[in-house]
Parts: sequence; C-alpha cells; structure tokens
Amino acid sequence: MNYSHQLPEGIETVPSPSLCIDKDLVLSNLAKLLEMVNGNASLLRPHIKTHKCGEILKLQRELGINQIKCATIAEAEIAALAGIADVLISYPVVGPHVARFFQLKEAYPKTTFAALVDSEAGLCGFAKEADARETAATLFLDLDCGMHRTGIAPGEKALALVQAIETQPLLNWGGIHAYDGHIHQPEVEERRKAFDLAIAEVDNFIETLVSHGIDVPLVVSGGSPTFAMHIEVASQSSRPWQCSPGTPLLWDSGYGTNHPDLDFSPAAFLLTRVVSQPCNGQICVDLGTKAISAENLIHNRVRFPGIPDATFVGQSEEHLVISVDDPSAYPVGAEFVAIPYHVCPSVALYEEAYLIENGKLSEERWTISRGRRITI
Repeated sequence: MNYSHQLPEGIETVPSPSLCIDKDLVLSNLAKLLEMVNGNASLLRPHIKTHKCGEILKLQRELGINQIKCATIAEAEIAALAGIADVLISYPVVGPHVARFFQLKEAYPKTTFAALVDSEAGLCGFAKEADARETAATLFLDLDCGMHRTGIAPGEKALALVQAIETQPLLNWGGIHAYDGHIHQPEVEERRKAFDLAIAEVDNFIETLVSHGIDVPLVVSGGSPTFAMHIEVASQSSRPWQCSPGTPLLWDSGYGTNHPDLDFSPAAFLLTRVVSQPCNGQICVDLGTKAISAENLIHNRVRFPGIPDATFVGQSEEHLVISVDDPSAYPVGAEFVAIPYHVCPSVALYEEAYLIENGKLSEERWTISRGRRITI
C-alpha cells in the first residue's frame, strides 16, 4: 500500500477533517480493473457502496462499465441519476423497500433494476407488489457460498425458490448472486483454497439448476480480495458472468496491508491536523470517531504515511491521541494525510469530497450521497 505523505498543492485552504479524492488515482484504479479483465468491461459490476458518488459512476460509464451493484434504494437512485443502465440491488429487499423498488422502476425507465431474494417471504413480497402494480420485476437468487450473512444455502430449498420465481408471471429469473465476503486471508494460497470451496458451491448449484431444466442467465460473484480469482472463472465461463469488487475504486490501508497482491492505490484520504500536544510523547489530531469509521479496534482505523512512529492511545468523537517518538516533529497546525483502514464506512461520514487533480486542489467538489433516501 503506497501513498505519498506529500500534501497536494492548495490543501492548506481545506478545513479538517475533510475527505479528499484523487481523481487521477481513481482513474488509475479503474484502468487496472479493466486491464485485469483484458478490457472486457462486461465482466465488471463494481459495487457503489465504497464511494456513493455520481461523479465516479460517470467515470466508470465513460470507460464502458455501465452496470453496478449496490446495497440500498438510495444507492440505486444515485446510479440511475448518473445514467447507469443496469443496477443490481445486492441486498434482500423487504418491507416498504419493495414498493420503493417499483417506484425506482417507474421514476427511471432508462435504467434496468434487479434485486435479490433468499426466502419465500421475500419472494411473496415481490409477487404481491408486482401483481398489484401489474409491473414485472427481475430477481436474482442470493446464494450463500460460505459467508452465512444473507443468502440461501445451495440445496432443495434454493432450487424450490428459483422454481417459484419462474412460476410467477410478473417475476423474471435474473440469475445467481454469490458474495464471498468471508474470504480475506492475506496469504494468496490460503485465499485460493477458500475461494475454491466457495466457487464449487456455486458451480454445483448451477449444475443442479441445469439438470432441472433451468438456465442461469447471469452469475454475479465475488468481492475485492477474490476479485482476480473470479476474473479467471468469469473469463472461462460459457455463461454470462460478472465480478463485483467495490473497494478497488478507492482502495484503503486495510486491503493495502493485507492484500499486496492486488495492486491498487488509495485514491481517498482524510485531511487532518494536529490540534494539541497534551503531554510528553503525545499529539492530538482532529480525527475522531465522527470523522473516520470506528468499527475496528483503534489500531486498525487509520494509517498515517507521514507519521510512521504513530501509536494510537485513545479516540473520542473529535479527537485522536497518538503517541510519537518526537512530538516536536509534529507541531500544532501541521497537516497530514490519513488513509482509512476501511474506506467504505469512512467515506459515508462525509457529504462531499475535495477533489485532487494533477497533485493540486481542484475547485471542483464531488457529492457523497450518504443518506438512505434521495427522492424515492
């Protein structure tokens, strides 16, 4: 994981803490994604949850990546507003969100929307709403290939659910979604072993469906750590297959540390400043839990390329106290680049990103649509 601790020209005018996105590095990461699929953009379905940013979606679209994955109705609407043609909501859509899904279809007829189901109750909700509106919907089966978070395990119940989708006159069978988020071993060989087990679950279930006369129109699979492995499968498959990484668009210090085999660059960073030197050997920066994701233990929340001797002491809402060898090297007011350990929930804490381009602060800012609702 490499990111220079040199601050972009003009950054001194930006208040801290702030989110900054380097457009050149975003484009570099997108280019690497395309290079890994030999330029075949149809093999990619990146997840929007990492950035929630319409401007980044437009960059993807300009490169021919016109299909995305998302987790919420709001993220689906961001994609539609950015002109994305094909949106898969990769989350079980239940309750009032089913009606919102159909409202999306009505509001954005130029975009194709699909959703996941992994239960009979979820299927019934879609069937009921489709019948009431006399409007069709496309559903993917969320197949549990080992993560045990959402999804239905391969077997008779999963087969019956697919058969039930096909019997509904207004529900279209879209294919299989399989996310292997449980696979994140740092060692490539160990990651490969876990991947082989997960993809075997998917392959075996496809064979089950085919043996019952059910075609699989599309498979959407994988996350960031296994992205390269899913490319191999997708490239060799006789059926349409798409890979769905999210984090590589912005990258972070967590994946950068644990998965150096994936050669992406952190394109998002947080600007922070030293606000105090409270006692011997310590400094305090303005990067509290309201500025960076606090889901992990304190030592795995952020990395400072410009403070190599940092040891994290404590964090509160607006403060991060750090122990350093020589506090005089980090005077009050000094500015630093901070790379999130997990970029997705950190980006979601901000409403806008200051844009960096050609090593300089741009006048442009990018909107982060962090809310759960836009218009739908």
